Amino acid sequence: MINYKKVNDLTGWIVFLLATLVYLLTIEETASFWDPGEFIAVSYKLQVPHPPGAPFFLLIYRMFGFLAFGDGLSVAYWMNVGSALFSGFTILFLFWSITLLGRKLFKLEKGKESKGHTIAIMGAGIIGSLVYTFSDSFWFSAVEAEVYAMSSFFTAIVIWAFLKWDVIENPKDENRYMIFIAYLVGLSIGVHLLNLVTLPALALVVYFKKFKSPNLKGAIIAFLLGGVALVIINNIIIPGLPSIAGSLEIFFVNSIGLPFGSGIIFFVFVFLGALIAALIYSIKSKHAILNTVLLSLTFILIGYGSYALIVVRSNADPVINENAPKDVLSFVSYLKREQYGYRPLMHGQYFTAEVIDQKEGDPVYVKGDNKYEIVDYGIVNEYDPEKTTILPRIYSTQPNHKRIYRAKLGLREGEEPTFADNIYFMFSHQLGHMYWRYFMWNFSGRESDYTDAPAMTFLSAFEDFPKYISENKAHNNYLMLPLILGIIGLFFQAKYDQKSFWVTMMLFLMMGAVLVLYLNSPPVEPRERDYIYVGSFYAFAIWVGLGVLAIAHAIAKVNKNFAVASIMATLIAFPVPMLMANQNWDDHNRSDRYFSVDSARNFLASCEENAILFTGGDNDTFPLWYVQEVEGFRTDVRVIVLSYFDTDWYVEQMTKPVNQSAALPFSLEKKNFKKGTNDVLYVNERQGLNAISAKEYLRLLKNESDLLKINSNFSTPVYQVPSKNLILEVDSAKVIKQGIIPEGMEDLVLSQMNLKVKGRYMTKGNLMLLDMIVTNNWERPIYFNNTSLSSIGFELRDHVVMEGLTYRLLPVQKPESADEFLVNTDLAYENVMENFAYRGMNNPDNYFDEEYRRFTSNHRSALNTITGALLSEGDLERAADIQKLSLEKFPNEAIPYDLANGQSVIYLFEMGEDDLALDIIEKLSERSFETLQFYRDKGREMDRDAMISLEMMRYFVPLLQERGYDELATKIQNNLDIVLGPSGSPGMLNNTK
Repeated sequence: MINYKKVNDLTGWIVFLLATLVYLLTIEETASFWDPGEFIAVSYKLQVPHPPGAPFFLLIYRMFGFLAFGDGLSVAYWMNVGSALFSGFTILFLFWSITLLGRKLFKLEKGKESKGHTIAIMGAGIIGSLVYTFSDSFWFSAVEAEVYAMSSFFTAIVIWAFLKWDVIENPKDENRYMIFIAYLVGLSIGVHLLNLVTLPALALVVYFKKFKSPNLKGAIIAFLLGGVALVIINNIIIPGLPSIAGSLEIFFVNSIGLPFGSGIIFFVFVFLGALIAALIYSIKSKHAILNTVLLSLTFILIGYGSYALIVVRSNADPVINENAPKDVLSFVSYLKREQYGYRPLMHGQYFTAEVIDQKEGDPVYVKGDNKYEIVDYGIVNEYDPEKTTILPRIYSTQPNHKRIYRAKLGLREGEEPTFADNIYFMFSHQLGHMYWRYFMWNFSGRESDYTDAPAMTFLSAFEDFPKYISENKAHNNYLMLPLILGIIGLFFQAKYDQKSFWVTMMLFLMMGAVLVLYLNSPPVEPRERDYIYVGSFYAFAIWVGLGVLAIAHAIAKVNKNFAVASIMATLIAFPVPMLMANQNWDDHNRSDRYFSVDSARNFLASCEENAILFTGGDNDTFPLWYVQEVEGFRTDVRVIVLSYFDTDWYVEQMTKPVNQSAALPFSLEKKNFKKGTNDVLYVNERQGLNAISAKEYLRLLKNESDLLKINSNFSTPVYQVPSKNLILEVDSAKVIKQGIIPEGMEDLVLSQMNLKVKGRYMTKGNLMLLDMIVTNNWERPIYFNNTSLSSIGFELRDHVVMEGLTYRLLPVQKPESADEFLVNTDLAYENVMENFAYRGMNNPDNYFDEEYRRFTSNHRSALNTITGALLSEGDLERAADIQKLSLEKFPNEAIPYDLANGQSVIYLFEMGEDDLALDIIEKLSERSFETLQFYRDKGREMDRDAMISLEMMRYFVPLLQERGYDELATKIQNNLDIVLGPSGSPGMLNNTK
């Protein structure tokens, strides 16, 4: 007789070891792009990440960081190992969840499992868990130090624990398990909130067990009660308890006059006292259900207690201290993610709605000297009621989003959307493009890793794709086999175990479609967000496993031997996860990739000592934080996130020294940049006032001069900018004497520099930038990266000098005859040739996804700019060095040529490197032709990549003709005529976006 438990345990651990080994072999060896750089840095020193934080994650990954034994270069690797291990445990609990559901489906009693049933259930667990092991989205998160691997682990163990609870017969043990589940839920809050979404579905497990004659009405009530539990935890416990404490704190301090902290102490004593009293009552009255509920609440709060780390560490003023949640009021704002703005859920405006009125909302308090002060009021926008709707899906009023809405809905400029348009967008884009496409990526296949890549189907195997897609490592086709197997399992469970089917279905929907509706995403995201929905894919993987049972059941009807049928079913299904492993390995293997960190080092290496470097956003910043905080590289450079500069907490942090960087110079005081003050300063050019001294303007603003005040409906004063032209006086002789002006640019030095305001207003961040520029007086080097330079509120492009990857602000004026940027050629050449790192970028076996390609393109473009500047100086030798370095470090075989390479061919021709230029032109024009043909044949809209392909081909033709390469020029022109048709218009392909 087979010992089912031993076989189940042993097989589960074998699958765990296999999955963990796969992830360990493919983990990134350093910090990945996007959030891992931040999470590794804040875990390493227990700092404060972006809201709503992940304190338990930080504590656990801090311990993984210890395994580096002080080697900063190994910290990221070991934290990535942490994700690999948590992902392996996720697979383990998925396996055991599938086997639990398999036992229930066959209605097997403990100890009475036959050999055939054991083989079938093990086969189901193996296939289902391995399909999820090798699935696209889960594998992506399994090999980097992000919260999603650990969050998936908590989701998996909670689902398993509920299924385990379902088979427990002793009520005492049931209650213990329920308390254990509550503790897991509490801990998971300190990682990610995805776990909570499972509660309504898992409430059905409780209902189906406790009620022997379940019905639809009861199931709906149970599901809704699970939703109530979700709301209680997500809306009452997490932000609600601190909010109540905050209200009492304000009352005790402001109204009664008690010292800071008295309201919080009172709340803690009252709340804990009430909870303890209720527990004592439940024990004395022998009310087991009440006692279990109260203990579960207690253990949720114990798990939630990890959030104390955020407040404690914030008060220690670490280098990374986002939102600075030092007290209960700022902590509540942090938990509610208030900095990210508001998305309407049940009622809101269409994107065409105009604000017809603005009213003051709730007051915003901050801690003052002896009480909490009101510094601002929330703004409540009122829209034209004729342009609002229930369930708003097309709500964003950002100009770019409006354009996308119109393109996707086919609306002309000025045409108003309807409710039908609203619902169409929800189904076609939010549920279709932003969820179903991701689902199909995981169980059917993915065309490529290019943005908005569609899913693959069985028929895709017979399609003729251009090389840039077919040779893309993320071009994966599973022939729809995992999808088909999952659908078989879905119907099989629905037929033979309806109760478990509805539990699985609700898990699938809650972590998929329902989550989509709750998030209410805008029409475009910074990157593909498939990793959000891995919980839904997890539920479908259960059905994939149960599909093996369905096949075994069908075969057994024929051969009458269930053991043989089970073996056959497992062998039939086994190629499915193996196909996924084969297809996905090359685009999930992140070994030998370092450019996420090297590019960050290159930005910092482009800066002089004690520099100030402005960045634009997450992906520009997090890798820089990592290399400074973990690897200790160039900690003298103060990195400033331009978007954070609009907040008072961030500006205040900049007034303090950090690591080897001195405090930033400001003339304005806290009263001038505190929350609610000078958030926006409107440009109000007075008649006859063409310009104003920047220094004088700052003096007036600092003194809160009435000359700058404008009438408004708000309680706090609103100040203006009386002229777009803010003039900075420059001591040109002193500046030249300082030696900060590059050789040969002395004649470009200004005596007056116009810091001209873009647009109709200036934000707080740009005000503080203005103050820093004026107060700094050219003492510390100020740099911008390409993203921040394009988004700052002043017209400074003519006053910056490129020194590598960064642009240094100097009191110089670029001549009209000069190229796009002034370049310090000596320093830039030294940086890119000697100080930059390019590890692994010339290895064609490495996988470089879209982020790697984008940063490569930035580097190639920067090298082109330096090349152009050297050629304008007549320095052909060093110009050739730069271009050859670009081709050597970023070869086409590893990183396909892009727009930057197309722009470089004219330089190569000028240097006499015709062979190199022609090679680039031939490869790019061939790929462009294939791209345009593919778009034409598929009827796809002309997106940015297609338009670049078209323009490059058009650019190459006259360039080649001018240099006598008529044959190649004619070939490219003929290809253009083929894809464009007789009109020569891109409209012949399709409408452009």
